[in-house]
Amino acid sequence: MKTSMTRRKTLQLTLAAAGSIAVASPQAQALADPPKRRVVVWFDGPGPREVYPKGMSRAVGDALAALEGWDVVPLTYADARPGPPADLLNTTDVLIWWGKWHHDKVSDELVGLIVGRVKAGQMGCIVVHSGFAGKPFKALMGTSCAWKTGAVDDSSVKLIVKDPAHPIAKGIKDFTLARSERFTEPFDVPKPQTVIFDGLFTLPDGTTQASRQGLTWQVDKGRVFYFQPGHETYPNFLQEQVQQILRNAVEWAAPQP
Repeated sequence: MKTSMTRRKTLQLTLAAAGSIAVASPQAQALADPPKRRVVVWFDGPGPREVYPKGMSRAVGDALAALEGWDVVPLTYADARPGPPADLLNTTDVLIWWGKWHHDKVSDELVGLIVGRVKAGQMGCIVVHSGFAGKPFKALMGTSCAWKTGAVDDSSVKLIVKDPAHPIAKGIKDFTLARSERFTEPFDVPKPQTVIFDGLFTLPDGTTQASRQGLTWQVDKGRVFYFQPGHETYPNFLQEQVQQILRNAVEWAAPQP
């Protein structure tokens, strides 16, 4: 009799333990699948459809879709004027900014929000190509951010990996873009934390010209990366090495735990 009661008690404890495991498993699953981080890809224009059929921001967005654990939001000026809305930026981990046609329409309030989140370490910022002339990058750098000159003359550029150990250079070897808009030094920015990619342009007449292509800064608690390639009439964003650099940059620029 005593043995039977003991067995029943053991069975009850076993079932209770199993029930506890069953109740706890959804919580464990939630911990195993943390919320996705968000990257907003903002371009102030789509670019020529013959070069980017879905637009530049969506071309970049498609490239970033390979990132695990990220929600990718591609936007253009037509989607969000004069830039990403505040409620979206307040839940954004990394902002990619490309601008050219609507620099002056970006409000000081929006710039202040971007700069504040970056400096607080709440959001990383990746500025691409002509985004150097935009208000957010200028405010983050505190300089004019101007290149000496720029020319669209079908120059090619060889990107040279100067810091192969940097996370943004992961999986990247020296490569060439057959055509790229040519920005010439000096570049009026503070001394970068790292120059990841140097560049060597080859002009149509065969002469060469050096110009930095990928630079990083620590701005207070936030991370900023500038990448020179990306003129709208050239398919730079469709080249695998460029796509990998942007994927690496998103992971690097994201707020650190």
